[in-house]
Amino acid sequence: MKRFLTFALLLASTFALAQTKDPVTSVVREILPRQQKNIVAAAEEMPADKYGFKPTAGHMSFGHLMIHITESNNYLCAKIGDVPAPKPEELKDSDGKDKIVGALKASFDFCGTALSKVNDSQLGDPVELWGGRTAPRAFALIGLTNDWADHYGQEATYLRLSGLLPPTARSNK
Repeated sequence: MKRFLTFALLLASTFALAQTKDPVTSVVREILPRQQKNIVAAAEEMPADKYGFKPTAGHMSFGHLMIHITESNNYLCAKIGDVPAPKPEELKDSDGKDKIVGALKASFDFCGTALSKVNDSQLGDPVELWGGRTAPRAFALIGLTNDWADHYGQEATYLRLSGLLPPTARSNK
């Protein structure tokens, strides 16, 4: 029943957004707080001594994943909002949990600011992405939301392999 109610609220919210002037960018701005909450909560859930955890030798460590999310947020949101990316101190895998989580939080705050500067009329504008490749701003916007979903899935897997529940698997009692 709870899932049905959540779906119904999401559907009603999406219908309301469809009535707005900028439905695409509005939806992404609506997705941001939920993804921010879950990704940051997962980063906070992982104990500091597990930030070096890798499921296999070929995987990045949990701490490196948090750094990757931070860098991806800063890069893509700067492209989307057509604003300069922040120039934070370079993070290293050996940095402590508090420093890494602080940078992660700051990257989401930056995304909130950058996303407020874009509207649907700009979605076709070209932006330069990795390796000098040019794509429409919409590509970066969709890539950002895909990244959030993918990265949270990775976090959830790392948490479960460490015997912990991801934020979205906990009951809300």
